[in-house]
Amino acid sequence: MLQATGFWKHLNHIAPEPASDDVIGLVHPASYVAHLRSVCDSGGGDAGALTPVGPTSLDIARLAVGGVTAAVDAVMTGAADNAYVLCRPPGHHALAEMAMGFCLFANAALGIRYAQKTYGIKRVATVDWDVHHGNGTEAIFLDDPGILTISLHQDNLFPPDSGGVQVQGADRSNLNIPMPPGSGSGAYREAFQRIVLPALDAFEPGLIVLPCGYDASALDPLGVQMLSSEDFRWMTRQVLVMADRHCNGRTVVTHEGGYSATYVPYCGLAVLEEMAGVSATYADPFHEHIKNYGGQQLSKDQAAAIEKAHEASFIHEPTGGSNERSI
Repeated sequence: MLQATGFWKHLNHIAPEPASDDVIGLVHPASYVAHLRSVCDSGGGDAGALTPVGPTSLDIARLAVGGVTAAVDAVMTGAADNAYVLCRPPGHHALAEMAMGFCLFANAALGIRYAQKTYGIKRVATVDWDVHHGNGTEAIFLDDPGILTISLHQDNLFPPDSGGVQVQGADRSNLNIPMPPGSGSGAYREAFQRIVLPALDAFEPGLIVLPCGYDASALDPLGVQMLSSEDFRWMTRQVLVMADRHCNGRTVVTHEGGYSATYVPYCGLAVLEEMAGVSATYADPFHEHIKNYGGQQLSKDQAAAIEKAHEASFIHEPTGGSNERSI
């Protein structure tokens, strides 16, 4: 899609190198990497929970992580305001010692640990709008109050029994926003305005990382949410405003889920256009149809779910609690 519209030639392309063992080791132990190598060297197979691999999967996964660290270098040195890592495999389900949900390495988490080690950055925020819970990113940073992890996801989709509002982490720096099935534009925009944007404002990150999945789109076969490409454009715009306000625009987007071969390209194009500050280069032929789906407006059950997540967040202080959060 980027090439067909001509937008591709206006982007600055960064060719990544495969990530070294030292970088991978910022999150994953050597024993886990050895396990992946063993499965790949045997010709492939199941490397973990719902994570099949082939003979060269580990090499490609290293290159994906290398893309993330190259993007971090670009934004932290000022070579770019923001960067989009168009990579496979995805990463937000990967645990430190287990592959899960098509994810081998925790791409976004590795980028954050790399930014901490290389540039001494103190506070990083993640906003994950993949339809599935970002459980790997959550688990890796759950005890680190310097990392704000926010996940908007379809309630109890994948992994099972994961992503509840009660999992708050150190200093309540983990915010889960389980969205009811069938949530559309109204619900996601309410969640952003009620929780995501105030949390980013309060946290004041030095870098924002977006694990960006497109499987909350209305045409995706692995979820039942109802977003259009314009919703992804809108969410990206809101995050970029926060990045301009708090971290000189420094934003890294990592490509996560999205399983509609027909519709993912329109959503990805919208996000990249917003990041580049250009208007739409190609009209989304599905947008008007999706916009008119019944139930796109915020419903009572969606509002109640968002309010429950807000009550559990550090933005809402219980009676008798502090009005300020240490950051």
